[in-house]
Amino acid sequence: MMGRALVLYVALFGLLLGVGMVMGAPFTVRLSVEAAAFALIALGLNIQWGYGGLFNFGVMGFLMVGGFAVTFISVPLNMDFWNSQGPFMLAKVLAAAAIGAALIVWVNRWKVTGRKKRVAQVAAWVLAYLIYRSQIDPAADYIEANAGFVGGLGLPVVVGWAFGGLLAAGVAFIIGKICLGLRTDYLAIATIGISEIIRALIKNMDWLTKGTLTVSPLPWPVPKPQELQEFRFDVSQSFIWSRAAFGILVVAVAVGALVLAQRAYGGPWGRMMRAIRDNHVAAAAMGKNVKARQLELFVFGSVLIGIGGAILTSFAQIFDPGGYQPINHTFVIWVMLIVGGSGNNVGAMFGGVFIYVVWVMSEPASQALFTTLSSWSADFGLGAIPEIESRALQMRVFVLGLVITLALRFAPKGLIPEVIKRPVAETQEKAVAVRS
Repeated sequence: MMGRALVLYVALFGLLLGVGMVMGAPFTVRLSVEAAAFALIALGLNIQWGYGGLFNFGVMGFLMVGGFAVTFISVPLNMDFWNSQGPFMLAKVLAAAAIGAALIVWVNRWKVTGRKKRVAQVAAWVLAYLIYRSQIDPAADYIEANAGFVGGLGLPVVVGWAFGGLLAAGVAFIIGKICLGLRTDYLAIATIGISEIIRALIKNMDWLTKGTLTVSPLPWPVPKPQELQEFRFDVSQSFIWSRAAFGILVVAVAVGALVLAQRAYGGPWGRMMRAIRDNHVAAAAMGKNVKARQLELFVFGSVLIGIGGAILTSFAQIFDPGGYQPINHTFVIWVMLIVGGSGNNVGAMFGGVFIYVVWVMSEPASQALFTTLSSWSADFGLGAIPEIESRALQMRVFVLGLVITLALRFAPKGLIPEVIKRPVAETQEKAVAVRS
């Protein structure tokens, strides 16, 4: 299996070299950085699905949480906000939220049961919501009118990446407490709905995220191309070296996450997770807390997805809540995991890089193909192909569908499938049975 993985990674490196020869070094370096971030995201999804069988179809929501986190942490301070009444009004909002939460907890601890308690719980939630809205609405209106939005904290970008993972973990913990324990298909539906709720919140909270107005430019953890050009780098070299430095940092994060995931999955904890994934009823009968272990996986995987979302946002230098789409930020990532190999960390990261390269390059390749065919058809008097650019963009979905169809037909477990190490005694018994 290691031989297959090595051959596939060498072929992938050759593919990137071919892209570099055709598209140029600046484009290829940018493509490689984004592909490395998606490999990290695919690794996080593999921890959830490959380790625990948790069908998280709300990946986009966690990517948005990571993108918001790095924006909030790294964007410079907005002094119009800090010099206004905005901070005091937000403090009142937090106090109102705390009072509402305390009220809900207090009612939940009542020893009364039955219909009376249910009515009290509903009333507590309604009252908590009204208390919160009484403070958040005037605060939001005031901030938008006087400061535009809250702004950031002006901290290092890497701190924003870490905060993206931490915030995604917090959101995953809340979601997991509510949704884990549902059947696989119901869990998928629930996570889709929660992802859309997150997108709606971030998109419409103009006072905090600037909404559809977007936040840019976001800072980088390394010198930007414009900064390198001040040191007599030409334009092409500045983009190559700046993006390469960013890429080295991303690869270091991805490799570190891979090493930690491999060590964890190869030990007793990983064997327990495989047992829960394969037969959670038997694992529960043996005394394992199935829901608690699944919650661990859901949170750990979401941390990597949140960090990957933060990396992509900071690399793009813009946070645009309207730019997040389920097909780009959920479906494509699932294809990465399926094609690469569910349950295999190396396969998941291979799928992340490979599918992203295919996804990005299918458009220019299709455009070149359609342009050539249009020229031939015009020469033969059949007329040129209309709207080549839009047709080429639509071909991305077709190419991705073709790739996943071929993968499911010829490699249903992925190009680098999971390797299950069986005990020596079991292997010997099978060998004896085959001989006899």
